[in-house]
Amino acid sequence: MGITRRYIFPTVRILLWAVIAVALVKMAFTGADITPAADPLRPTAEIVEPHVAASAGTITNTVTVKAAVVADAGTSVRATLAGTVTKLLAKDGQQVDAGTAILVITLETPVDPTVTTNAETGVQTVTENKPKITTATIKAPHAGTLTLPTLKDQVVSVGDVVATVSPGTMSVSGTLTPDQQYRLLGAPADAKVSLKGGPAPFTCTNLRIGAAAPTTGTTDSTQVADTGTSTAQPASGVVTCAIPAGVIAFPGLGADMAITNGTAENAVVVPVTSVQGSVQNGNVWVVQPDGTSVSKAVTLGLTDGETVQIVEGLALGDEILQFIPVGEGGVPDCNDPASFDPVKCAG
Repeated sequence: MGITRRYIFPTVRILLWAVIAVALVKMAFTGADITPAADPLRPTAEIVEPHVAASAGTITNTVTVKAAVVADAGTSVRATLAGTVTKLLAKDGQQVDAGTAILVITLETPVDPTVTTNAETGVQTVTENKPKITTATIKAPHAGTLTLPTLKDQVVSVGDVVATVSPGTMSVSGTLTPDQQYRLLGAPADAKVSLKGGPAPFTCTNLRIGAAAPTTGTTDSTQVADTGTSTAQPASGVVTCAIPAGVIAFPGLGADMAITNGTAENAVVVPVTSVQGSVQNGNVWVVQPDGTSVSKAVTLGLTDGETVQIVEGLALGDEILQFIPVGEGGVPDCNDPASFDPVKCAG
């Protein structure tokens, strides 16, 4: 232990000081290499707009709508004569056929008395006449269940609702967003319907599309089921189709309505994000050999919500921008796939 303290430790200390001294001498005469990089502000990465090539594919335009079973509204039966209900020929809740007599309305119109004059004496005689009687028999417009709130001896006017005939049938009804309505232009006459917890899917006939009911202060919204995303959009239309006889359903039962409005095979298709516009006409940006892009008008066909058919304007293999460009100062809607910009929507 004495040898270690006397010889080894002092020797190690001397060597360490020698190394430090040599390093200090070198730094004093040569200096430290602090030369900056040639271009410290040069970016280490570049943002390149993604491209996509027009390809061939099969596209099916199927719109799926969240719907519900509703009882078909009854038909109002109106009075065709102003008068008094003198006979009730049917009962409330009765099953009626088309043309079944429901009630009779009677109108008594006073007739002026007859005045005769005796030629010899000149005495006038007034004879009262019976009133003119007019009757109208009100009949059921079609078969169904009768609702008859009208009472005997009730006075009615022309146009008053005296009864209602409910057909006893049901329909499936759901709301449409504007983009769904565009995809259903020239829609077929039927749809495929699946009832929640009900029978196997069936064909719903007599499909019709109408305007949505006006809102009062609040905006109805619907879920876009066929794109897989939940996007609140105002309801602009209503689609309804008739449930065929023999299918057991109940009003209020949830349903999915799938409407197929065309299929195109071996079509030229591109992503919807590449096209400005969604119906009939649109614009794409074709990539040039020098890397720039030029806007080009195209004719659009079917879409499935993710890809769109190019009927005219592009050929297979043509390269276009995957996302439509946004003009200078423009602010893209990052929630809209058609205007999403990866540069401006990043982060």
